[in-house]
Amino acid sequence: MSPRTKKTSRRTLGFTLPPALKKALVPSCLAALGLAAWTDVPLPATLRPWLALAEQHARARDAGIVVDLAPTFAEAPLPISATLPATSELPSGPAPRAALEDALALSHEHTRRVDHLGRARALRELGDVSGALTEVRRALHDEPSDTEALTMAARLARLQGQSELALTAYARLGSLMPEEAGALIQQARLLVSLGRHAEAVRVGEEAVVRAPEDAEGYQVLGRAHLASGELSPAILRFQQAVHLEPEHGYALNNLGFAYLRAGEDAKAAEVLARAAELLPHVAYVHNNLGVAWERLGRKEEARGAYAQATRLSPRYVQARVNADRMSRVAKADLSPSDTRTPEVLSPLPELH
Repeated sequence: MSPRTKKTSRRTLGFTLPPALKKALVPSCLAALGLAAWTDVPLPATLRPWLALAEQHARARDAGIVVDLAPTFAEAPLPISATLPATSELPSGPAPRAALEDALALSHEHTRRVDHLGRARALRELGDVSGALTEVRRALHDEPSDTEALTMAARLARLQGQSELALTAYARLGSLMPEEAGALIQQARLLVSLGRHAEAVRVGEEAVVRAPEDAEGYQVLGRAHLASGELSPAILRFQQAVHLEPEHGYALNNLGFAYLRAGEDAKAAEVLARAAELLPHVAYVHNNLGVAWERLGRKEEARGAYAQATRLSPRYVQARVNADRMSRVAKADLSPSDTRTPEVLSPLPELH
């Protein structure tokens, strides 16, 4: 038989495996023959996807996992990566609950790393407080414990009137920096301004424990007690603040205010006179001093203090009311025929 005849007979007698059977058998045969160990041997491009699947099948078999290769080939005829992710790299359930409940963070997705904190700084410089707050909250989504971002978020939130966000930021700062009291002092101040005095006392007490030599801790704690009507602890805390910082004008003013509320007018006049010397351009300090002088019957000093308050702040209504009343009292003193009783007014001094 000629070679030509033999070739013809081969074509006639040979057979071809069904495509589905070939797809199922070839990867298994490759794995059985040890082709998975030939990763460093150059292979034809057509064999590379088969090798990849053979490796996958071998790993699955070792792990006791049944892999249905035929549907895989039917649905994915394109080459498949030969590298599988490690088990530790695979997702293991939903995101942590704390991340989902983070009131400060704004979730976002990017294909590349974005410097949201840098954006926040730039927007703040441009006066875009709202945009800056948005960006800094995105930064906190990326790094919830970034103290710089938390500090900026607290300040921007206060400017935007978002007090709860600011309180959350201060609270987290306080927990991240357990040796420092600054964030707690700011938190307590904000709580006082919101009328949440019991919370302010609790936070203020913690601030004093952390920084017993910081006058501001006693100052804010005194304000919280005073706003709650607790005069004795308020006076004590203000006294402690003044003891630590004798030239703390605002603490002196608040101590004088507390003395006025307690009816200790002489003590009030003494400390308010010192506060007025330290804060000569603060109108309400002079007004408070005028109240103390008036209660002590020192009308000339009271008129001078009220006049100074109105000069410093012409729109300061309480000081104008007090100054006008003292003017009427002075005219009544000069007119014996006027027997009307002067209007009695004991205004509450301003609280810083």
